[in-house]
Amino acid sequence: MTVFELEGWVYLVVLLVMLAVKGFALISALTFSGPAYEAAGKLTKPGWSILLAVGFAAQLIMLSSSPISLISLAFTIAAFVYLADVRPALAEVTRR
Repeated sequence: MTVFELEGWVYLVVLLVMLAVKGFALISALTFSGPAYEAAGKLTKPGWSILLAVGFAAQLIMLSSSPISLISLAFTIAAFVYLADVRPALAEVTRR
């Protein structure tokens, strides 16, 4: 195995992990109700849904390019912000 093959495999793993994170964040954003976003004081449900869907679609379109592109990193950061900040706040608001 050459260094270039190893680099290709690492890029593939990073790309799939980033795609999985964005997909999970998108599905999670779609499961909460709109009023829960307002009660938590966060961006609206359509706002987060569109942001995460565009990020997921951009990742799918750029499958053959580097996973470390600026657009891919920006949407990955948005997905991590959703998962680290918004999702726990929504879970707390909707907890019974």
